[in-house]
Amino acid sequence: MTMNLANLTTSEIIEGIYSNNVAIVSKAITLIESTKHEHRLIANDIIAACISRKNDAIRIGITGVPGAGKSTFIEKFGNLLTNLGKKVAVLTVDPSSRRTKGSILGDKTRMQELVKNPNAYIRPSSSGTSLGGVTRKTRESIVILEAAGFDSILIETIGVGQSETAVHDMVDFFLLLKLAGAGDELQGIKRGIIEMADAIAITKADGDNVQRANFAKMEFTRALHMFPPKENGWSPEVLTCSAIENKGLTDIWELIDSYCKNMKAIGYFDSNRQQQNENWLIQYVEQELLSEFYRHPKTKELLPQLKKEVINGKSSPFLAAEKLLKALKPT
Repeated sequence: MTMNLANLTTSEIIEGIYSNNVAIVSKAITLIESTKHEHRLIANDIIAACISRKNDAIRIGITGVPGAGKSTFIEKFGNLLTNLGKKVAVLTVDPSSRRTKGSILGDKTRMQELVKNPNAYIRPSSSGTSLGGVTRKTRESIVILEAAGFDSILIETIGVGQSETAVHDMVDFFLLLKLAGAGDELQGIKRGIIEMADAIAITKADGDNVQRANFAKMEFTRALHMFPPKENGWSPEVLTCSAIENKGLTDIWELIDSYCKNMKAIGYFDSNRQQQNENWLIQYVEQELLSEFYRHPKTKELLPQLKKEVINGKSSPFLAAEKLLKALKPT
């Protein structure tokens, strides 16, 4: 008998998440992504129920510019983890999907092997959203996936830029994939992203590229010594890997596992999660206040005229802003 997902109650959705019903997990994430008020109310109840269900999940951020081999790496790495008995979920953060109108088919077709794995789940970010919206939905998706029993959450960023900072603030370990034989300018990697990395993996270390990969490993290892030490005392490492040949992936997992055990031992793992939760609260409040501001009737009434005054030089941006904020204050 086919389940009618449209008629499920909130309690049935929550129970479906707890029992790792993938169809219901997908429905719950769809509710989170919805902008409809009634869906947000249901989603809030679901998150409240799921957030209290703790598990030993590890959240891993994976970034690298197009061409670094992220898709192949994630697919092979995800299969490695499932072979080790892990339940793997892959989320993507793609604020640029507003332009491309989403990449749901793209994400599933570029990981054809992993998408068929019964112990893996792939979910791309929704289209037409701002970075803030994607960030909120990704965090809430993580909560649902962990409640569903997924213990390895891989969060992939598309491209390099602001989304990396957002993802760094929601993961336990941040992995940067690099290509051998291309400078930072060609790869579009900023210094700040290297500073965020807990490890760098030089990809496509196979065939004629092995020597270049080893040279790149040496160069990045040397470069990392120039960065200030991390607050948790961790020294980032550089490794080489070949997803096609399944080489080096086990070493990367063992490094991540070792990192998490070390961070738990010194108390940093939990304190970092707590700080991330605090940041989540503040960022959500800021996003909601901004949304409320633009939805306010007085904003809609005054803003067009104030914009014209600023554009025509009849008012400064600061005076216009003061007028607007003053008008919004309760009398």
